[in-house]
Amino acid sequence: MAGLINNLLILLLVFQNSCLGFRNPLSVFKRYKDTTRSLSNECLGNNRPVISLGLTDFALDIRMPGVTPKQSDTYLCMSLHLPVDEEAYVVDFRPQASMDTVHHMLLFGCNIPSSTENYWDCDEGICTDKSNILYAWARNAPPTRLPKGVGFKVGGETGSKYFVLQVHYGDVSAFRDKHKDCSGVTLHLTHQRQPLIAGMYLMMSVNTVIPPGEKVVDADIACHYQKYPMHLFAYRVHTHRLGKVVSGYRVRNGQWTLIGRQSPQLPQAFYPVEHPVDISFGDTLAARCVFTGEGRTTETHIGGTASDEMCNFYIMYYMEAKHAVSYMTCTQNINPDMFRSIPQEANIPIPVKSDMIMMTHGHHHEETKKTDESSSLKQPKREEEEVLDQDFHIEEAVDWPGVNLKLGQVSGLALDPKNNLVIFHRGDHVWDGNSFDSRFVYQQRGLGPIEQNTILVIDPSNADVLDSTGKNLFYLPHGLSIDKDGNYWVTDVALHQVFKLGVHDKEPLLILGRSLQPGSDKNHFCQPTDVAVDPVTGNIYVSDGYCNSRIVVFSPNGMFIMQWGEETSVGKAKPGQFRIPHSLTLVPEFGQLCVADRENGRIQCFRSETGEFTREIKHKLFGRELFAVSYIPGGLLFAVNGKPYPGDTEPVQGFVMNFSTGEIIDTFIPIRKSFEMPHDVVASEDKTVFAGDAHAKTVWKFTSTEKMEHRSVKKAGIEVQEIKADADHKLESSSGGILGRLQGKGSGGLNLGNFFASHKSYSRKGFDRLSTEGSDQEKDEDGTDSEEEYSAPPPPQVSSSS
Repeated sequence: MAGLINNLLILLLVFQNSCLGFRNPLSVFKRYKDTTRSLSNECLGNNRPVISLGLTDFALDIRMPGVTPKQSDTYLCMSLHLPVDEEAYVVDFRPQASMDTVHHMLLFGCNIPSSTENYWDCDEGICTDKSNILYAWARNAPPTRLPKGVGFKVGGETGSKYFVLQVHYGDVSAFRDKHKDCSGVTLHLTHQRQPLIAGMYLMMSVNTVIPPGEKVVDADIACHYQKYPMHLFAYRVHTHRLGKVVSGYRVRNGQWTLIGRQSPQLPQAFYPVEHPVDISFGDTLAARCVFTGEGRTTETHIGGTASDEMCNFYIMYYMEAKHAVSYMTCTQNINPDMFRSIPQEANIPIPVKSDMIMMTHGHHHEETKKTDESSSLKQPKREEEEVLDQDFHIEEAVDWPGVNLKLGQVSGLALDPKNNLVIFHRGDHVWDGNSFDSRFVYQQRGLGPIEQNTILVIDPSNADVLDSTGKNLFYLPHGLSIDKDGNYWVTDVALHQVFKLGVHDKEPLLILGRSLQPGSDKNHFCQPTDVAVDPVTGNIYVSDGYCNSRIVVFSPNGMFIMQWGEETSVGKAKPGQFRIPHSLTLVPEFGQLCVADRENGRIQCFRSETGEFTREIKHKLFGRELFAVSYIPGGLLFAVNGKPYPGDTEPVQGFVMNFSTGEIIDTFIPIRKSFEMPHDVVASEDKTVFAGDAHAKTVWKFTSTEKMEHRSVKKAGIEVQEIKADADHKLESSSGGILGRLQGKGSGGLNLGNFFASHKSYSRKGFDRLSTEGSDQEKDEDGTDSEEEYSAPPPPQVSSSS
């Protein structure tokens, strides 16, 4: 007990002697906002860099020892010996710096620092042996905490014995008062053995040239991965002022999976990887930085000074201890052609609000402030002006004859494995106010089932009918989807059932629900609207429906697994509440299921495995109703809304959205005929879109005007394009080229100073310091409810047996 009291007293004393107005090492448990205040005029230093946190843990405070840089773009280094001989594990990083004075910090681990001085100019080097990057900070980024059971291994026989802190002072106007700086980082270490070892993978472009005035320049990086599996948990992006968006991906069997995507003009933190991504032998890691050369009068090269640029994508990962590699790099582009298929989201900048720009760039220096005002991203338009001008545009294919097909009320659309269009329609049956009683029991059974074929397979190019089925099976068709094996999955709101149909089978392969019996338990539905089938697990997702407010999940053979959702309460709809979950689309790349929450006029997305709410997408342009939603690989969502209510002005139209940001990229309407009640929408990977209308009894085809060789989208004030790379801009890959001067991926440290010093057209300054980051402190620069779907009164409460 006495020891514990002594420790507490020591902590209290250290707390009172903080450096530069920062919290001291135990601020690892304080909120980040306390660490971003302006620096005071004195720096007394900290004579107690090691603080005990108990029997096994301790904090290590790594700070500049009171320095005053005299010129901009100064890189200063200091080292701290690990105070223990045995193995330890870093499990937490807390920055102690403000962008008012510090451009960025890097923390390295090594065994032999380049100097034994209290601090030194990093021109002398970082370490004389191999160095590994452990941590990077810039732009007032918040702290980084590793997942439980994961740590960076240091000390012992194989771990680093020294920490070397590199601080880049970009603009020294903050030091006009000649105050002393002790910025740095506080580490939380533990002696408890961690089963998983963390490491850093750095992807970096080394050969990008940005021509002056060029609207869009892409820097692409890609490497094969040829080591034991690693699991990614955090990422960080870095460019200077010309960077607009940086994205990283895993490419496996041609499938692009997002690791992370962020604006480099936001705080350059390590952001968590939203969905777990593992990297296995044979995978490709790929990254793209999008730049603009507008506002520049000369070429911009990769380098470390105010006039240079950078393209870095950092990945924090963990591996099993026995296979762990602490640091890997990728500076190549092994396959430039693969970037033709990069998801569209990688080309779309992320809008940055002006208050966020002010926070990330600091606001105490008039010169910096003016620079920020001239070079910052434009604010996104107001919601009612959200659609941005662009060359990427969806337009009706006016020569497509499918618009003249003789159909009943079109309720569902899907694409089969051959990319043929499949239409689900109601033949001569109509849903109106007489179709159901107040308990949702179908009242027109005397009509019998629909005598026409309700499922039509259409050639998407010429609208020829290739096949048809579904005769004498259904009363009021609604939702349609097709699984990876080509089976049809449909819902019937009159029968309150879900059916699985083989293409050539006359009888259903599986039926869920009880015929003509509405209910809300695990064996009954009440007017189910749509169905989706997971291509990997085979699980079945049913949106139920008009008189229930839930998503129900079944196994591939129809066994109940779980359900989620509830009726919308009074006032604003909460996450997980529905007013007619009307349409479903799976987003396999992100492990999500998105729902068109019709009467709440929004899209809700959930983790498909757990039902956990992840996000809402809602725009004023949607109006009060959103009928259908469809996702295509590459990150695009398509949707259609309903007719405006009296007094509302939002037109009925289709939408194209960026899935990652939720932003509207484009809207579309038909030229021939008009949308009356577009009920379903489906899109193919080449951005061909089909929309089916229940009132107009019509299907339209829309195509993209985008060319495969030239992608162009205006977002946040700049035009983003994907253009074929000139041969002159391709990375050297021979042993005599760049890779001959770098150790390459999977190696230890990168001697960038030697590379850039010997490579003409690249600025040496900033890379003599072995820095991977440079400065961006530049000095230039009819009104009733929808009637096809009759709006019944609220359902009575039905007890659930599930």
